[in-house]
Amino acid sequence: MDMPVSELVASHNHTAPFDSSDLEPIIDTRPLAIEARGLVKSFDGTRAVDGVDIAVPEGAIYGILGPNGAGKTTTLRMLLGIIDPDEGVRRVFGHDRPHDVGRLIGYLPEERGLYPAMKAIDAIAFMGALRGLPKPEGRRRGLELLKRHDLSHAADRQIRQLSKGMAQTVQLLGTLVHQPRLVVLDEPFSGLDAINQGKLERMIRSLAEEGVTVIFSTHVIHHAERLCEGVAIIAGGKVPYAGSVETARDRIPAQVRLETRAREGAWTKALPEDTRREGDFFYFSLPETGVEPLLKDLIAGEAGILSLSIERAGLHDAFVAIAGEAAARQLEADQAGDLS
Repeated sequence: MDMPVSELVASHNHTAPFDSSDLEPIIDTRPLAIEARGLVKSFDGTRAVDGVDIAVPEGAIYGILGPNGAGKTTTLRMLLGIIDPDEGVRRVFGHDRPHDVGRLIGYLPEERGLYPAMKAIDAIAFMGALRGLPKPEGRRRGLELLKRHDLSHAADRQIRQLSKGMAQTVQLLGTLVHQPRLVVLDEPFSGLDAINQGKLERMIRSLAEEGVTVIFSTHVIHHAERLCEGVAIIAGGKVPYAGSVETARDRIPAQVRLETRAREGAWTKALPEDTRREGDFFYFSLPETGVEPLLKDLIAGEAGILSLSIERAGLHDAFVAIAGEAAARQLEADQAGDLS
């Protein structure tokens, strides 16, 4: 009989307490699925990861966002115990040896790998068996998963006979067949068309609704912005920010766009110092006092307000402010490479 998750987590947890009080959990007091402090990893004398701190609550969707080569994959592999850090501490469900709770984890690596001659259902059952799931049960669950994702017709097809998107879905289902409580996906959207990207987003949301923690790395900002409760922004092996998406966006003041009938007048002195004019519009940061005092001055000065809109900063703007222009340009180049 399967041991309950809480008992499995507790059964191996004989290590000293881990002080995560000064990490920024995304929101609340939920137990942490992943916690890491000061992770460092070098290859051939070069630091690929240089002091990463991350705290991910159970049930969250969390993104590790950065350009290719920033250290995302190395970070994920250290968190999962695939490789050990040179320095620092990481724990999964409270364990400093992630392999102790390996059957609670599902991992989809960036390098996709299925045996081309294996049938789809056998591939799913095989991946489940690697996590301790008996093959007959893996086949049963695999058939249910294939049916749920409209792929039951492909159960007995060889992997080589499937489209790229179908094969990637089969590998993802193999990652989930043992019903993990933590799912780690390395660049899961890479190579998928828009339809399959949408299916994957829905699958990730569904997992989180069931209480599963989902962590994925990506160099595509809109996936992180649409899906994630929290992100770690990584560039050059460092994490200058790890926390909620909302807090990251709030680092940049909201922007105001104003259109007026009058072009000049004493009322322009009421506009904030960072105001810039582009064509018929004025752009400036939302004042700390809000827009209402400014509106009074504009009305009193007969500016003739035609339109006024307030736009909150997006995650892209936050990434630029946090990681810098060079990292943002690399991120855009990586995304352009995906489309080429």
